[in-house]
Amino acid sequence: MAKRILPASFFKRDPVTCARELVGAELIWGDCSGVIVETEAYNAVNDEAAHTFTRPSARSFIERNGAGTAYVYFNYGMHWMLNVLVKGNEKGFVLFRALEPKTGIQQMKKRRGLRDVKRLCSGPGKLTQALGITGRHHEMNLCTDRQHCFARDTNVAVDVVADLRIGITRSAHYPWRFTLRDSPFVSRAVKL
Repeated sequence: MAKRILPASFFKRDPVTCARELVGAELIWGDCSGVIVETEAYNAVNDEAAHTFTRPSARSFIERNGAGTAYVYFNYGMHWMLNVLVKGNEKGFVLFRALEPKTGIQQMKKRRGLRDVKRLCSGPGKLTQALGITGRHHEMNLCTDRQHCFARDTNVAVDVVADLRIGITRSAHYPWRFTLRDSPFVSRAVKL
């Protein structure tokens, strides 16, 4: 069965629901793609780890963009991070932490300078480097272009595990990190 592109309506829900349901979907980026095996949810309100807590630019980004828009930022002057804007009753972002590479693997290996497929996209900075995602993709609509989108086969069941978010110090107690159970492609093993 052909996968369908996730429409903007998919992202017109809360960040936690979207983050959970994006696990198992495919991220298509030009000639490369991979199955999403790890995400994290960030709520625009009362979440100290979200950019909206300290950055007025993130709050204005939410106001001027629609659900399903790419929010790409440079983290600690080292790595690009890919997020998607969600705008349901609660607004926020889903951060993509890891993929299982499916297509364009040779290109990903070249970009990353690695041979180990399990390490190509096993972290948010690694993922963006492997796919060639940079700030030029900020504010791109990820619901209309078949070359830059999310796709999913609605008939496939996915076993998702919730865990605490990682790599943050504030609001780290929320169980808003979602992984594909037993995937060897996640950035860090789940603490169960």
